[in-house]
Amino acid sequence: MRAWSIEGNTQRLDGGAMFGNVPRAMWEQWLPPDATHRVPLACRALLVQLDDGRRVLFEAGIGAFFDPKMRARFGVMEERHVLLDSLATLGLTDADIDTVVLSHLHFDHAGGLLAAWQPEQSARLLFPNARFVVGRDHWQRAQSPHPRDRASFIPELNDLLATSGRLELVDLSPANAIGNPGALPAHTQALGTQVGFYESHGHTPGLMLSEIGGDGGIVYCADLIPGKAWVHLPVTMGYDRYPELIIDEKRHFLADKLRREVRLFFTHDPNIAHAALQRDSAGRYSTRDEQAILIDASLPQPKV
Repeated sequence: MRAWSIEGNTQRLDGGAMFGNVPRAMWEQWLPPDATHRVPLACRALLVQLDDGRRVLFEAGIGAFFDPKMRARFGVMEERHVLLDSLATLGLTDADIDTVVLSHLHFDHAGGLLAAWQPEQSARLLFPNARFVVGRDHWQRAQSPHPRDRASFIPELNDLLATSGRLELVDLSPANAIGNPGALPAHTQALGTQVGFYESHGHTPGLMLSEIGGDGGIVYCADLIPGKAWVHLPVTMGYDRYPELIIDEKRHFLADKLRREVRLFFTHDPNIAHAALQRDSAGRYSTRDEQAILIDASLPQPKV
């Protein structure tokens, strides 16, 4: 298998929201804010070519679907659809992607499935040849969100996915929950054992984490661990539904990835696409061998 990091549109969000109860005196050293107290964030996808040649895109970033008013409100920095430009540098278009895997359906992870905003134009779904893979638990959340996170979803996108005929829901169980020390990956018929799925509930109910290659492979951390700073167990986001739960989930998740030498892939870190994990004598996790990009990397075949 081969893998590439794919950059999408970038955005800026309030630093206090991104770092929860971490004092500003600490977090501004990790990500310096601008004059309006916003910090820079990537919306990065992972492209994997399976051993049979199929191309799987893990998430699509925020994209450019917002109108100018909403783009300014949520700090999206570019008008164009950057993800499509990044695919083009590899000689690909959205039509060349066979599967899109979505950890969850918040707009900064799934908005890139839509075409860029144009005046008087309805939302249009890209990736015409792809199957869209989402966890069933989270799909149900997206259909009936809580008032606290309703604004994080795109109703038009949910409708387009539902009517596409290409939506595949993954049934995850407590056996696949990362809070379970003995968690086992779930698999889909389409992707086989090359991709294993785990479930998390701390950020949003039913968030699906994708591990590619098994031992020695790479895991798409999504919003469980948005970037380097959030590897430290106590650091959570103000956007997390259940902060104490996400800390417990990270404890089990990181111990497992360290033991099996699985690299962490970050969607929101503006400087680091992927890194190895380490733990000091006091039990504190941090990253090492930090890499800004992933270019045509070779991933292992998981042991069956």
